Amino acid sequence: QVQLVESGGGLVQPGGSLRLSCAASTISLRFYTAGWYRQPPGKERELVASIGTGGTTNYADSVKGRFTISRDNAKNTVLLQMNSLKPEDTAVYYCSVPVRNYWGQGTQVTVSS
Repeated sequence: QVQLVESGGGLVQPGGSLRLSCAASTISLRFYTAGWYRQPPGKERELVASIGTGGTTNYADSVKGRFTISRDNAKNTVLLQMNSLKPEDTAVYYCSVPVRNYWGQGTQVTVSS
């Protein structure tokens, strides 16, 4: 059974940084496009960033210039570096391999003073 496990969420002040990590078991993430999604309270889930097998990245307009998605193939993980965090970034963040409909359990990110 494929598992995607997110970690790195937490409470941070506005302007702060967090790094999310998504670790996979039983599949090699390097062979799939992977993405980070988020679901703010009371809102729909939305794509934050994705990374293709060749390293091509895509970002939501709201996070461009602040978030960076990357891979660590040696650790079979996908990372999301989040800088200059804003209160509106508060959400549950999910890792996904969309083509296989694999999803992690989510990790809470709260940006508040």
